[in-house]
Amino acid sequence: MGTETEEQPHGAAVVADGFGLKGPRGWAFREVSFRAEPGTLVAIEGPSGSGRTCLLLALTGRMRTKEGHAEVGGLPLPRRMAAVRRISALGQVPGVSELDPAFTVAEHLRERALLQRRYDGSVRALLRRPAERAATARTRIDEAVRAAGLDLDALPKGERTSVRDLERLEALRLSIALALIGRPRLLALDDTDMKLSDADRAEAWALLRSLAASGTTVLAVCSEAPEDALRITTLSGGSPAADPGAREAAAEDTAPGGTAADRPAVGETATGDTTDATTEEGAADALAETGRA
Repeated sequence: MGTETEEQPHGAAVVADGFGLKGPRGWAFREVSFRAEPGTLVAIEGPSGSGRTCLLLALTGRMRTKEGHAEVGGLPLPRRMAAVRRISALGQVPGVSELDPAFTVAEHLRERALLQRRYDGSVRALLRRPAERAATARTRIDEAVRAAGLDLDALPKGERTSVRDLERLEALRLSIALALIGRPRLLALDDTDMKLSDADRAEAWALLRSLAASGTTVLAVCSEAPEDALRITTLSGGSPAADPGAREAAAEDTAPGGTAADRPAVGETATGDTTDATTEEGAADALAETGRA
């Protein structure tokens, strides 16, 4: 991305039409159709193993689909997967994008800022003086931490706190802060509400609403979507005529996922496949066959 885009990040519109992904043993999801305007909070809900993560990764250019098409920020999928990855960022996605429990919060933040500068910075930025580059990186970190609502002073050892010592909500905020350092147009995260208390769950959704309100499009996998989100529901492996199935990612990254998808949003519902479904065993097979982000 150029510096102009980085200065004023804005959300990416996400459009899917008959979107589907099939592996050698069945469909992960199919017939997913919806439209999300820039700055929308999109919640992908459903039980574990129902294709939620596969759909999330496909929409961020990290899994190659087999059916239908989608666009993210005007970039068609699966043809422009690399370009979609450049404008999107992953928060927590187990098995794909995870925090290192041995790292401190500060180490995670510094590492992400260095990687961002190395791979996404302009040539002009790389030629700046070290002190200027360091100040720019610090500004990005501070902005991301503030946007994620991560209070470093409130942590047990401040920014020197190890990830293993973070509460679940704090770890979620850290993963979001790391993603925001790249100032993405699309932010995606998995297991948003897993192992959160009711109060922490409310805080997590309030945070994601604030990010969407600031202009970033947010995709969040969850077990139960809030009513004010654009909801996409994936069906479980117990749907009619279920057959064991799995999915392969013909791209760079993937993670466990599941079956057919349907979308009770924007006045139109996509119909799930009735001939193939997926199981947790298939999800494990798919993860073993693929790499990590």
